[in-house]
Amino acid sequence: MSLLNVFNISSSALNAQSVRLNVTASNLANAETVSSSTDRTYRARHPIFQAVMDPFDENNPGVGVKVEAIVESKEALRMRYEPENPLANSEGYIFMPNVNVVEEMANMISASRSYQNNIEVFNTSKQLLMQTLRMGQ
Repeated sequence: MSLLNVFNISSSALNAQSVRLNVTASNLANAETVSSSTDRTYRARHPIFQAVMDPFDENNPGVGVKVEAIVESKEALRMRYEPENPLANSEGYIFMPNVNVVEEMANMISASRSYQNNIEVFNTSKQLLMQTLRMGQ
């Protein structure tokens, strides 16, 4: 594997973790929104990552990661009895997203650390490449 491939692999991971951070931010932003029906209520979303494989290299098949899909959570929505709320349905209930704020904060920290780690891989690879180029001086 070429040292230059490390940049491609690391950049694909940076992109994937950036998507994960954006999805987590969207979930946190909508955690306390309310609606009058289940159809109009925000549902938590989660990215699905997939390894990108190189079919032509049996010794080193992994060449990165990609976001395969962003799926909605199947957990039940939260219902709260608030008949005074203008968005309450005819029975006095409002519907809230199925966003678990603690889980989303853990996802955010994990994605942030993964992003930082891949930046470190990028920087280390750059330093190694620069040292290799200086060998000829």
